[in-house]
Amino acid sequence: MSAPQSLAMAAMNRLAARLGSGLADAAATLAVLAQEAPSRVQQELSLFWEEVAMEAERIENDRSAAAAPGRDDDPQERIDALRAKVAELSRRLDQVPDAAPDGPPRSPGQA
Repeated sequence: MSAPQSLAMAAMNRLAARLGSGLADAAATLAVLAQEAPSRVQQELSLFWEEVAMEAERIENDRSAAAAPGRDDDPQERIDALRAKVAELSRRLDQVPDAAPDGPPRSPGQA
């Protein structure tokens, strides 16, 4: 065999070896994934159904809270009630002295 033919044959052999090695690695990876797939799918489905159950519970709680008697359905009434609470808290904070004579500032609930 001449040198160019030997060189071409060597290049072909090395390419085949590298491609074969890459294919073997890919096949091994696929085999591992195929073995893990059933347990992974089972785990994901279990997690999904837990999330569905929690979401259903949250929706049910929201419905029961919405159906509770005495709740204001009018958004403007709710806003007005919140504003009244803020005004009351602001008024209470204004009445609290900045500092007690013998210590740090007191919270509105402390005597």
